[in-house]
Amino acid sequence: MEHTKEFEKAVEKKVESTVKKVVKVIAMVILAIIVFLLANYLLMRLWNWLMPDIFGVGTVTYWQALGIFIIAKLLFGFGGGGGGKSKGSSSHRTKIKSSNKCTPWRRDFDEWKHYDQFWKEEGEEAFKTYVEKIKNENHDTSEEK
Repeated sequence: MEHTKEFEKAVEKKVESTVKKVVKVIAMVILAIIVFLLANYLLMRLWNWLMPDIFGVGTVTYWQALGIFIIAKLLFGFGGGGGGKSKGSSSHRTKIKSSNKCTPWRRDFDEWKHYDQFWKEEGEEAFKTYVEKIKNENHDTSEEK
């Protein structure tokens, strides 16, 4: 008798967990359908609010907005962005971050902390000399014409 009670409890727990999983799946499907329909309604409202005034196009019905939504999803993708990668695999971003292509730029960036001091000491004079040189070159070319 004790063995059958333990067996009944185990089966009961398994049935409960299965029912909970089924209810969760059904709830998620219903939620996904509601979100999809709401997104389509939002698309229709935004289209009818903006597009006629901006581009002079006509308004759309709910079903036409559904068609636009499906076409946009087919053309531009369904989102997600490759979230199914495992932790072991490296993504494109990780490869870019780990590459050392920018190390010369980083080194040069450290030198920019001296820019203000350079400009105070030599920059203004060097700039004035450069402007005079450009003016003289333009003046010389205008005389030749």
